[in-house]
Amino acid sequence: MASAMLLMANGEWRGGVAIFLCGHATCERQRQGEMGPDFSPKMSVKSLTPQQIVRIHQLFRQAKFDDPNGDILSPAGEYNLRLGIIKELHPDMVATFSGSAQVFEGHPFIVEAGVSVGGKDVKLGLNVFRFANRIPLLFEQGADVVTRTALKRINWNSYKINQTQDKIGVFVSIVSTKIPFKGTGKEYIGDDISEIASAVKTAIQQCCNQLKSKIVKRIHAREQQERKRNLSKYIPSASAAIYDLLKQTTNVHASKKRRCRDDHADLLKQVSVNSVTKDTFREKLAQHVEKVDYEMGLEYATQTGVNEEPREDIYIQSLDAYKNFMDFQSPIFVFRLYH
Repeated sequence: MASAMLLMANGEWRGGVAIFLCGHATCERQRQGEMGPDFSPKMSVKSLTPQQIVRIHQLFRQAKFDDPNGDILSPAGEYNLRLGIIKELHPDMVATFSGSAQVFEGHPFIVEAGVSVGGKDVKLGLNVFRFANRIPLLFEQGADVVTRTALKRINWNSYKINQTQDKIGVFVSIVSTKIPFKGTGKEYIGDDISEIASAVKTAIQQCCNQLKSKIVKRIHAREQQERKRNLSKYIPSASAAIYDLLKQTTNVHASKKRRCRDDHADLLKQVSVNSVTKDTFREKLAQHVEKVDYEMGLEYATQTGVNEEPREDIYIQSLDAYKNFMDFQSPIFVFRLYH
């Protein structure tokens, strides 16, 4: 058994004995020195003593190997994952994440995840889609690490997502040189592997963090629209009340029972000659609501969007010999620079 282990070891064949190397000559000489003066790399396997075989076995157990990288793996990629989710589910929002390569029992693996909210023909609650080496897993979903993580280890409420009332799609793809399937059917990945379970949880949480920022913005926009709608609803009643009050004040002022300031007297005069009417107040109040709504939206965008990428692309128009200016265009404005 020891001979077979020596032959399969990561080393060089020298005269019948495989000498373990760490990658450079210094480490090789150190390992040979630890074997004692009676050991030589040119010794045959049959000439090894039981003590030397035990020592070689100990050195192998103490050896440290570098973790393999993920260059040999072929993940689907965030772009293809996002494209597939949009094509199949047509969700309202989608977020994807591709983690870095990690190692389980000497085998590298990569976890990719995507989380969507809304969509067509999607059931309420969690809808889990699992993939292993880009192949869908269709059976024994309840015992899979992806399903258990999505159901028990993710606090969806903290990401503004309702686990029971929203249409949630959870997509997780695990790519590895060795997929640790459970059972003979190879239809699910066990929940007892901490490295994979942790990577799956992290990938789903990264997607949820992306969705949370989008959901918060959508909630703020909805609240802003609701506030504007409520204010606009009371504009007719408020303008009528203000106009009636000014009309009564005008009558009192005309009868000389009460004197008003000059600026107030000018307003009352305009009311008396119908230069200012209910429609005037209604229009001014509507303009004020629009202004306040715009200022609050601008303040929110300034506070939350300083460190974010622009929400609208800006395009630079090409110049020709007949123009001496440059246009910076976006869907909401055009800035023309003369030179």
